[in-house]
Amino acid sequence: MKIEIRARDGLARGGTLVHDDLRLPSPAAAETAALFPSLGLRSHENVPLAAGEAFVRAWLVPGGEPHAVHPASTEPVPTGAVLMVANWHTALADPAAYVRFIVALKERLPPDAPWYAPAAALPSNAALLAWTGFDLFDYTGPDLATSRSRFLMPEGGFSADALESGFCSCPGCAAGDLGMHNRLALDRELALVRRFVHDGRLRDLVDARCRLDANLVAVLRLLDRRYAFVERWTPVTGPAPMRANSAEALGRPEVRRFAERVLERYRPARADTVVLLPCSARKPYSLSRSHALFQGAVRSRAHELIVTSPLGIVPRELELCYPAAHYDVPVTGYWDAEEVAVIAATLAAYLSRHGFSRVIAHLEGGALRVAEAAAREVGCTLEPTVVDGRPTSDASLALLDASLDGSRRQHEDPLRGLALYQFDCEVTPAGLRSRGRYPNVQYLRGRNPVFGIDAEAGLLRPTFEGWSLLGNGYRVEIDDFVPQGDVLAPGVLDADPRIRPGDEVLVVGPSAYATGRAAMSAGEMLRSTRGVAVRRRKVMKREREIMQKNHGGSEAV
Repeated sequence: MKIEIRARDGLARGGTLVHDDLRLPSPAAAETAALFPSLGLRSHENVPLAAGEAFVRAWLVPGGEPHAVHPASTEPVPTGAVLMVANWHTALADPAAYVRFIVALKERLPPDAPWYAPAAALPSNAALLAWTGFDLFDYTGPDLATSRSRFLMPEGGFSADALESGFCSCPGCAAGDLGMHNRLALDRELALVRRFVHDGRLRDLVDARCRLDANLVAVLRLLDRRYAFVERWTPVTGPAPMRANSAEALGRPEVRRFAERVLERYRPARADTVVLLPCSARKPYSLSRSHALFQGAVRSRAHELIVTSPLGIVPRELELCYPAAHYDVPVTGYWDAEEVAVIAATLAAYLSRHGFSRVIAHLEGGALRVAEAAAREVGCTLEPTVVDGRPTSDASLALLDASLDGSRRQHEDPLRGLALYQFDCEVTPAGLRSRGRYPNVQYLRGRNPVFGIDAEAGLLRPTFEGWSLLGNGYRVEIDDFVPQGDVLAPGVLDADPRIRPGDEVLVVGPSAYATGRAAMSAGEMLRSTRGVAVRRRKVMKREREIMQKNHGGSEAV
């Protein structure tokens, strides 16, 4: 069996499982005994997940298809094998162990193999199983529930009399067949999972499904804490809106990545005065009425920094970046203690790092509490400019305007901020001209396009000439061929380890350059034997003389 991956959403994949002449949409449940006849004849695979390496080495005897793997095993696996993690139905009883096992398995084993979790899937946990990287399931869980007279739904299990309750109208319920209902309930949930993976929204479904099971919530939270691991699988772009409807939004990898890049990559164009501003419902903020008023009062005389939950802080230059222009959060006016503490720590780190001479707080409510907590931590003085609890009132705007009297103007351009955030490289707009209406702006040098802003994705899109301004980062090295379509993983020789799914990349080979968007992280490109690594946009054949002029591996476009 192999998997043809057409969509990725973190660890989850959507596509097709191919086994001989059979094609299954994935993630899927199947009669695995029929797919893999040898399963019923094999032994020495039922090793407890918590067993150590010595026990596993002594007792686990993998072989055939699917290939049995174990979190503690160090044995190599055959290329193209389906990977089966025996006893996975026991893993959810210990959420901390579940996360340890997933990290150990995914770090070591081939990323392009189908993953099979035997006897594990139920309608209530299928979304989380898929979210943690499993592609194939069986009907053992629903069948066992039937034997125990349990009626399964995504919300959990009920007694068998729910078959006649009327809240399900599937063919199984219509026929009074509990077993048929339970199997169909799993199939329906997996069909929904596939749709959410296709739309890049599986995290939203997992957030919703896990609320009725403490162990599922624990897995969600604990995996988010493995940021170094899960961030590598997390795309740099995603759906709009990104729904931040639960407390776990503060720990989502895309939220934490944004905060870390603001602190580690971004540098404000000025460090004399910073104005802290509230967020707005409309994104990007500049298109909202409130921020039009704020910008009219500031008039480019200070660095503008938006204080918001769950992202923390958003410099004006970065308001187009995903997820800054794409998130949606319940608006209640209430900020809980965890929100205040987390966002205040981020703001304090930002203020400390850049040493602003003045910090003006045009805030109220929870955002003002965040600013006050950050100021106390840093030891700076806030200058509040909201006089009546309304940042957009005439009196508040007049005070904000007056507080900046005598300050020099300095325009902040999104090109500079996006280049720092996206490529960790400073590009100034000097010598370039822009055309188009914000946020759909294109930058040109002379008549040649250099960068476009893809406002929908929140990314800069460099042309070949634009890549010449970005140093040697975010490059994918390929073998000696001219890409005729998308670049496949077997053709990749090396890749910048910072590359994540969705990143704009430059493909470099002896015979061609290409621009495109990464479909995998760098690590997955280098470890995969199949699949699209880069979705190619444009290709340019390369003259051999150009390569000869460059030496030491540094090549100019």
